[in-house]
Amino acid sequence: MLVAAAVCPCPPLLVPAVAAGAAPELDAARAACTDALGVLAAARPDRLIVVGPMRQGEVETYPEGTHGSFRGFGVDVDVRLGREKAADADVRRVLPPSLAVAAWLLDRTGWSDAPIEGLAVGELLAPERCMRLGRDLAAEAGRVALLVMGDASACRSLKAPGYLDERAEPFDAAVGRALGSADLAALEALDVELARRLMVSGRAPWQVLAGAAAGAGLGGALLYEDAPYGVGYVVASWS
Repeated sequence: MLVAAAVCPCPPLLVPAVAAGAAPELDAARAACTDALGVLAAARPDRLIVVGPMRQGEVETYPEGTHGSFRGFGVDVDVRLGREKAADADVRRVLPPSLAVAAWLLDRTGWSDAPIEGLAVGELLAPERCMRLGRDLAAEAGRVALLVMGDASACRSLKAPGYLDERAEPFDAAVGRALGSADLAALEALDVELARRLMVSGRAPWQVLAGAAAGAGLGGALLYEDAPYGVGYVVASWS
């Protein structure tokens, strides 16, 4: 049963070493993520499942102890998902960037409340598959919490990665309302093609969350919403 969820953005720039001199620009986002993780800890889950996007593929699972790195972004920073290395963990596997950011956030807040596992979903995964994945997660035994990683559009300004698209701001506003109010129907209805055109990485993970939360009766709170660097970032907590 799903007992709580936190929604956080997943840009590597959240890691100060990656952002370097621009790090203070995301201090408010980092603080909101810390607050959202506090809600997860307060729910006392038996398991924490981190859900994040990946560029290619459909679904990949990562056991606790899987390593990640930000060396590809020019900094000597390594992370690990959780504190314990699973006996069957494949040391050759590496967390995708979204889950590496989640691992950094969890380590930063000193998470030790429950075992952790990672789930990466393809950015183009069909909504029906996302919803089904979420329902399967919530149906597992015990009290389950989700940390859901993903960014909104990358087309909010002329200097944004996807340049300026007038559809980006209303799309992000709708996402903020849905995540802030735990509106499952609105999340399920997100337009896959429009999300792709706007370079939205969070669409599939948010729909996994919507599937997991069906029948859970959780309420939402919007903790942060902004578009630094022309990319929409949203932080929310559900409990």
